[in-house]
Amino acid sequence: MTYIGVDLGGTKVSVAKIKNHNCEKYKRLLIPINGTEKEVLDVIKEAISVLIDKDVLAIGIGVPSVVDQKNGIVYDVQNIPSWKKVNLRDIIQSHFNIPVVINNDANCFALGEARYGIGKKKKNFIGLSIGTGIAGGVIINNSLYNGSNSGAGEFGMLPYLDKNFEQYCSGQFFQNEFQKLGEEVYSDAKSGDKDSLEIYNKFGFHLGNMIIHILYTYDPKLIILGGSVSKGFSFFKTSLNSTLESFVYKSSLDKLKIKVSVDPNIAVKGAAALCY
Repeated sequence: MTYIGVDLGGTKVSVAKIKNHNCEKYKRLLIPINGTEKEVLDVIKEAISVLIDKDVLAIGIGVPSVVDQKNGIVYDVQNIPSWKKVNLRDIIQSHFNIPVVINNDANCFALGEARYGIGKKKKNFIGLSIGTGIAGGVIINNSLYNGSNSGAGEFGMLPYLDKNFEQYCSGQFFQNEFQKLGEEVYSDAKSGDKDSLEIYNKFGFHLGNMIIHILYTYDPKLIILGGSVSKGFSFFKTSLNSTLESFVYKSSLDKLKIKVSVDPNIAVKGAAALCY
């Protein structure tokens, strides 16, 4: 069985050909985040075209937005301003003439972990995808919980301080608060730069507060971190754990495990898994 998985992020689109549950081929392209709806669609089509062949049975797409799964429509895609309402399923389906399934990108990340990753043998857990934005996928009783609009787990949109959690718990934090790219902070922290290490300490504090909200609402025993920012976990782990100490239910906190995804292709694998 062969499928195409597509993971649309705020700055790039990643596409993989998944054959017999393995990532056979992979393609990543930058997207014009301020481009028109058509310009962004053209990049997605181009990336898929490189990998698709007659053996591909269907295409699964993860998008950073709420999704009308029944009609295949995505709304208000985060960090792509031109995508207010896009009939994505019909557009891609008619272009390639094979079935297309669409869901939220964080849901795809969590589904990928449930099928192939750290969460494979776990009944309940939260997957947090931390990149340009931050959002979660919820696995309950081994199944993905979508909510009514594929929006369950949109923890980043919860109000926090003067903005929301996404402003403080994603790559936007480094840019908005310190005018630095996440990659730059990560590289400098690896070199022992004190200022960058302090930035990560502050990041861990904010992410810890977000996870406290998750603990109160979903009470998971496992949280899996993914996305580009998660690779800096060793730099913000201590401050995150210190912040979690304010959580009231200490026995629940003692059981909590926070792990970092080890498969860089897990989101596209999860997108492909939407098809079966």
